[in-house]
Amino acid sequence: MAEQDPSAPALFDISALTPAAPSFMDLKSPEYAYMFGFLQADGHLSEQTRNRGRLTVELNVRDIGILREFQRLTPYNSSIRERTRATNFSTSHHSATWSLSALEARTILNQLGLPYGKKSKKITPPRVPFSRRDYLRGVIDADGSVGYTGQGLPFVSLTTASTAIGAYLCHYTKKVTGAERRIKRNARDGIYNVLYTKEAAVQLAAHLYYPGCLALERKKSAAASLADWVRPAGMKIRPPRKPWTAEEDRTLLAAPTPAQAAAELGRSQSSCQVRRWRLINGIGPNPRGY
Repeated sequence: MAEQDPSAPALFDISALTPAAPSFMDLKSPEYAYMFGFLQADGHLSEQTRNRGRLTVELNVRDIGILREFQRLTPYNSSIRERTRATNFSTSHHSATWSLSALEARTILNQLGLPYGKKSKKITPPRVPFSRRDYLRGVIDADGSVGYTGQGLPFVSLTTASTAIGAYLCHYTKKVTGAERRIKRNARDGIYNVLYTKEAAVQLAAHLYYPGCLALERKKSAAASLADWVRPAGMKIRPPRKPWTAEEDRTLLAAPTPAQAAAELGRSQSSCQVRRWRLINGIGPNPRGY
């Protein structure tokens, strides 16, 4: 039997049959896109002298599973430690903290858009190609909520100080569900609270929390439970908000009464009254000529 020539080329490369694993923080990968969204919202990147620094994520110990997933996805040395301490909300808060110190890993994360230090208002969606729904699921897992209101209505919400993140969620959700939201900071703390309820929440939750996705188990379960909601008989569907145009504003101000304006514009009288009051008091834009 003839011996094989060791210098002869292989008939085919077996390694080509196995897809290469994505590189660390390749945001086209669903798992890394989710992880990056979570880190932007709930991670803390600190730096010291001589290129020293650390990325930390501290969560309630009930969510330690997601920290173990982050550790699995990170090809650098990292650690998870638990501790119990007193907080403003509990005398014995049991938490878990994942820590990563590798300079190369921190540099990659920082270049992708995870700032050092205070970051709540600075973070923005990535400027490289990324898996959008997985990224947003990570943001919502970290800084949002999924479930039912006290009135039994399904909801998905996000609390954020970042204008870019709040606006991106609104933009993306409109494409997925058709629901339109306009973000506005709270006067009290300057935070955006973006809320979706009813059918929009059910659709958004099903889209973000798909089978087999990486997510906090408790939020994945909550998202799955929203699929059981059915609009009660007799609950009216609110029509989508119709924005006012400058031409409509001029017609409204020129009409003798809100009732006549309502008839001419095909809007409700109450809507015309509120809009007229806002224009007269300088709250809305003043149409040219008035």
